[in-house]
Amino acid sequence: MFPTFSLWLSFLIAFNFFQNTFTSTLGTETDNLALLKFKESISNDPYGILASWNSSTHFCKWYGITCSPMHQRVAELNLEGYQLHGLISPHVGNLSFLRNLNLAHNSFFGKIPQKLGQLFRLQELVLIDNSLTGEIPTNLTSCSNLEFLYLTGNHLIGKIPIGISSLQKLQVLEISKNNLTGRIPTFIGNLSWLAILSVGDNLLEGDIPREICSLKNLTIMSVFLNRLSNTLPSSCLYNMSSLTFISAAFNNFNGSLPPNMFNTLSNLQYLAIGGNQFSGTIPISISNASSLFNLDLDQNNLVGQVPSLGKLHDLRRLNLELNSLGNNSTKDLEFLKSLTNCSKLLVFSISFNNFGGNLPNSIGNLSTQLRQLHLGCNMISGKIPEELGNLIGLTLLSMELNNFEGIIPTTFGKFEKMQLLVLQGNKFSGEIPPIIGNLSQLYHLSVGDNMLEGNIPSSIGNCKKLQYLDLAQNNLRGTIPLEVFSLSSLSNLLNLSRNSLSGSLPREVGMLKSINKLDVSENLLSGDIPRAIGECIRLEYLFLQGNSFNGTIPSSLASVKSLQYLDLSRNRLYGPIPNVLQNISVLEHLNVSFNMLEGEVPTEGVFGNVSKLAVTGNNKLCGGISTLRLRPCPVKGIKPAKHQKIRIIAGIVSAVSILLTATIILTIYKMRKRNKKQYSDLLNIDPLAKVSYQDLHQGTDGFSARNLVGSGSFGSVYKGNLESEDKVVAVKVMNLQKKGAHKSFIAECNALKNIRHRNLVKILTCCSSTDYKGQEFKALVFEYMNNGSLEQWLHPRSVNVENQRTLDLDQRLNIAVDIAFVLHYLHLECEQSIIHCDLKPSNVLLDDDMVAHVSDFGIARLVSVIDDTSHRETSTIGIKGTIGYAPPEYGMGSEVSTYGDMYSFGMLLLEILTGRRPVDEMFDNGQNLRIFVEISLPNNLIHILDPNLVPRNIEATIEDGNSGNFTPNVEKCVVSLFRIGLACSVESPKERMNIVDVIRDLSIIKNAYLAGKYDRYL
Repeated sequence: MFPTFSLWLSFLIAFNFFQNTFTSTLGTETDNLALLKFKESISNDPYGILASWNSSTHFCKWYGITCSPMHQRVAELNLEGYQLHGLISPHVGNLSFLRNLNLAHNSFFGKIPQKLGQLFRLQELVLIDNSLTGEIPTNLTSCSNLEFLYLTGNHLIGKIPIGISSLQKLQVLEISKNNLTGRIPTFIGNLSWLAILSVGDNLLEGDIPREICSLKNLTIMSVFLNRLSNTLPSSCLYNMSSLTFISAAFNNFNGSLPPNMFNTLSNLQYLAIGGNQFSGTIPISISNASSLFNLDLDQNNLVGQVPSLGKLHDLRRLNLELNSLGNNSTKDLEFLKSLTNCSKLLVFSISFNNFGGNLPNSIGNLSTQLRQLHLGCNMISGKIPEELGNLIGLTLLSMELNNFEGIIPTTFGKFEKMQLLVLQGNKFSGEIPPIIGNLSQLYHLSVGDNMLEGNIPSSIGNCKKLQYLDLAQNNLRGTIPLEVFSLSSLSNLLNLSRNSLSGSLPREVGMLKSINKLDVSENLLSGDIPRAIGECIRLEYLFLQGNSFNGTIPSSLASVKSLQYLDLSRNRLYGPIPNVLQNISVLEHLNVSFNMLEGEVPTEGVFGNVSKLAVTGNNKLCGGISTLRLRPCPVKGIKPAKHQKIRIIAGIVSAVSILLTATIILTIYKMRKRNKKQYSDLLNIDPLAKVSYQDLHQGTDGFSARNLVGSGSFGSVYKGNLESEDKVVAVKVMNLQKKGAHKSFIAECNALKNIRHRNLVKILTCCSSTDYKGQEFKALVFEYMNNGSLEQWLHPRSVNVENQRTLDLDQRLNIAVDIAFVLHYLHLECEQSIIHCDLKPSNVLLDDDMVAHVSDFGIARLVSVIDDTSHRETSTIGIKGTIGYAPPEYGMGSEVSTYGDMYSFGMLLLEILTGRRPVDEMFDNGQNLRIFVEISLPNNLIHILDPNLVPRNIEATIEDGNSGNFTPNVEKCVVSLFRIGLACSVESPKERMNIVDVIRDLSIIKNAYLAGKYDRYL
C-alpha cells in the first residue's frame, strides 16, 4: 500500500503545481489584456507615461504598476496627476488582485464603470478631481474590503447609494464637490469605522441625521456648501469628543449655539459654520475648545459681546465678520485684550458688525505673526493707538467705514510687509505721513473720503509695487508730485479726485502705461491736457472734469484704443473736437460739456449716439447728428455779401414768424379762455423744448392702436418716430378727461426737467397744444426703451412658452440695483428730494442693454425744506400709488414719505424674485406676497422662487449630469435678496430698511455673488 499512496501523493502535488501554474499564467494574461484595454481608452497622454506599456517588458515593470510578489498580479494602479484624458475602461474590473486604484487629478470623463464592483480585494479607490459623470455605481458596494473611497471633485449626480452601508470597513468617504442630491442617509451611522465624512459642495438637503452621532471614530465632518437646514444635532454632535474638524459653512442651519456646546469638544481644531442663520450669542464655553486653530462664525445673525478667547492658544484664524455682534458700546472691544494670549494668530476679522467704542491700546499686543486684521464697516471711533504699529507682521489692514479720527500714526512706518492698507470713509485729519514711503511692499492704498490735508508726500514714489492708489475726497492741496507718475506699477487705479490739487497734469502721466482708471476730477488743475496721456495705452476710464484745463483736446487720445469712458466737462478747453476720437471703437461715454469748444461735431463712433454723448454748454459747436439739435455749420465758400442777404431774409422770416405765432396764441387764448393758473403752471415746463401736435400725430400714425405701447391712470403711451429727434420715441398722451391728469402732466414735467440719472427715463420734449378738433392736448416725449417694461418680462402675455422672454438672476439682480440707485438719487441727492409714489414693474423700463430706467413721475412729490420743516408739493390729491405697492399707511390717510417708496421697492423686489404680483389671485384669507415669502424662507425656497430661476426639471437635470444654475452660491444670493425685500416692506414705516443700507447690502450681495465668495470655504 505504501508505494501506491506515495505515488498518489506525488500525483496530487504535481497536479496542483500544474494547475497553479496554469491559473497563474491565465491570470497574468488577463491582467495584461486589461491594462492594454485601459491604455486604449486614453485619448491624450501629454507626459507620455504610458509609452512603457508595450510588449517589450513585463507589465509588472510598466509605469504606475505594482504587482504582488507571490502571484505577479497587478496589486496597484497609480497614475495620479498626469493629465490623462479618456474613459476609465471597464476592463479594470478584471484586475482581480487590485488593492489600490488611484487615478486622481486627471481628466477622465464618462461614468465610473459598474465592473469595478468585481474588485473584491480593493481597499482604496481614488478618483479625485476628474470629470466623471453619472451616479455612484451601485455595484461598487460589492467591494467589501474597501477602506478609502475618494470621489471628490467630479460631476456625479443622484443620491448617496444605500449600498454604501455594506462597506463595513470604510474609514474615509470623500464625495464632496459633486452634484449629489437628496439627504445625508441615516445608514451613515452603520459605518462604525468611519473617520472622515466629506460631502461638502453638493446639493444635499434636509437635516444632518442623528445617526451620525453613532460614529465614535469620526474625526472630520465636512458638509459645507449644501442646502442642509434646521439645527445641528447638538444633543449628540457636540458630545463627540473624537471630532477635530467640523465644516458646515454656507447651508441654511439656524437656531442658537448651545451654551455648553464646547464643553466636550476638547480635541476640536477646526470649526467653520459661517454663512448660515445661527442666532444668539457666542457660547462662553468656547474657551474649553483649547485646541482650536480655525474659528469661522461669519455671515450669521450672532449678537452680543464676544466672550474671552484667551485660552485658545493655538488659534490661527478668527473670522466673526458679517454678524450683528457688539452694541456700539465702549465694552464691545474688551475681548481684544484676551486675544493677546493667542500668540499664533494669523488672520482676524470683525468687519461688518456693530462694534463701537475706541480701539484699545492692547491691540498692539496681538501676535506679531498676525498677517491680516479686518476692522472695517463698524462704528469704532477715536484715534488709532500708536501701539497698532507693533503688529509688524501685518500684510493687510482694513479699517474702512468707521468713525476713526485724528492723524494716521507715524508708527505705521513699521509695516514693512504691508501689502493692502484700507482707511477710507473715516474722519482722519492731518497730513499723509511721509513714512508711507516705508511700505515698500504695498500694492493697494486707499485713504479716500477722509479729511486729510497738506501735500501728497513725494515719498509715495518708494512704493514701487503700488497698483491701486485712492486719495480721493480729502482736502489735499499743492501739485501732484512727479513721483506718483513714476509708479509704473499702477495698473488698477489712480484716484486723486475731489481735492484742491493745483498746477498742471504733467507730461509724466504718460509713464502710467498700464493704468486702467485715472481720476483727477474736481480739483484746481490747469494748463494743457498733456499729449503724453495718449501713451497710457491700457486706460479705460479717464476723468478730468471739474478743473480749469485749457488748450485743445489732444488728438493723441485716439491712441488709447481701450478707452471706454472719457469726461472732460466743466473745463476751459477750446478749439474743435478732434475727429480721430470717433475712431475709438470701444468708447461708450464722452462728456465735453461746458467748455469753449467750437466747430463741427463729428458724427461717427460715439458721436453717432446721443445717449453716449454730452456736448451741452459749448455755444460755438455746430453740426453733428440731428438729435443733438445743434445749429448747422456755415457752408464753406459763401461770400460775405451773400451772408448779409441771408441774414436780412432770415430777419424778415423771423419777424413774420413772431407775428404769426402771436396771432395764433391770441386766437387760441380767446377760444379757450384759459385762466392765469394754467399759464403759471406751464411756466414751470418752459425749459423743455416743445413739439407740435402735428409732429406727434404724424410720428405715431395718428396715435394708431398698432403703436399703442401701454396705458395707465392718466394716459396712454405710443411708439413714435419724430423727425425732430431722428429716433424712435415714446409719447405719453395725457387723458385730460380724467381728473388730476393736468396736474400729473405738470408734476411729471417739474420732476423730470432738472434731474439726470442713468437709471431714469430721459424726457426729450413735451407738447402743450390743441388737437385738430380744438381740444386741449398735452403729451410728454421720452426715450423709447426697446425691451419694454419689467412688467412685460415678469408677466409675459404670450401663451407660447418657447417664445417667452425670461430674466436670469444676473439681470434681476442688476435691475434691483439700478432701481435702488434711482431711489438713493431721488431721496438724497436731488436739490429737492423727490418721492416717486408709484414704483411698480410697469414703471420700470429696460433699454437695449437691459439696464433699468424708472419712469412715470405723474404722482411724484417734490419735498423742499424750509426752516427745517419738510413741505411736500402735492401733484394729485388723493392719489398715492397702486394697490399692492402702496404702503398700508397711505390707505389710512398718512402723508407720502420716503418710507412709502421703500415699501414699494420691497414689494417690487419680492415680485422680481417670485414672478408673482402682490395681489396675485392665489392669495386669499388675508395672505399676500410678503406673508407668502416670509413663511417659506429659507426652507421652501423653490416653492416661492420664480420657476424661470429654478432648473426646468430637477429629475431631468440629474439624469443629464447638469445641476443647472441653481447652485448654493445662487441660493445664498437669492435668500439675501428676499430678506432685503422683507425688511423694506414691514408694516411699520420707521422700521423699514433705508435706501443707504439697501445700497450697501445689495453691493455686498452682488460682489459676493459675482466673485464666488462662498467658494472659499473648502
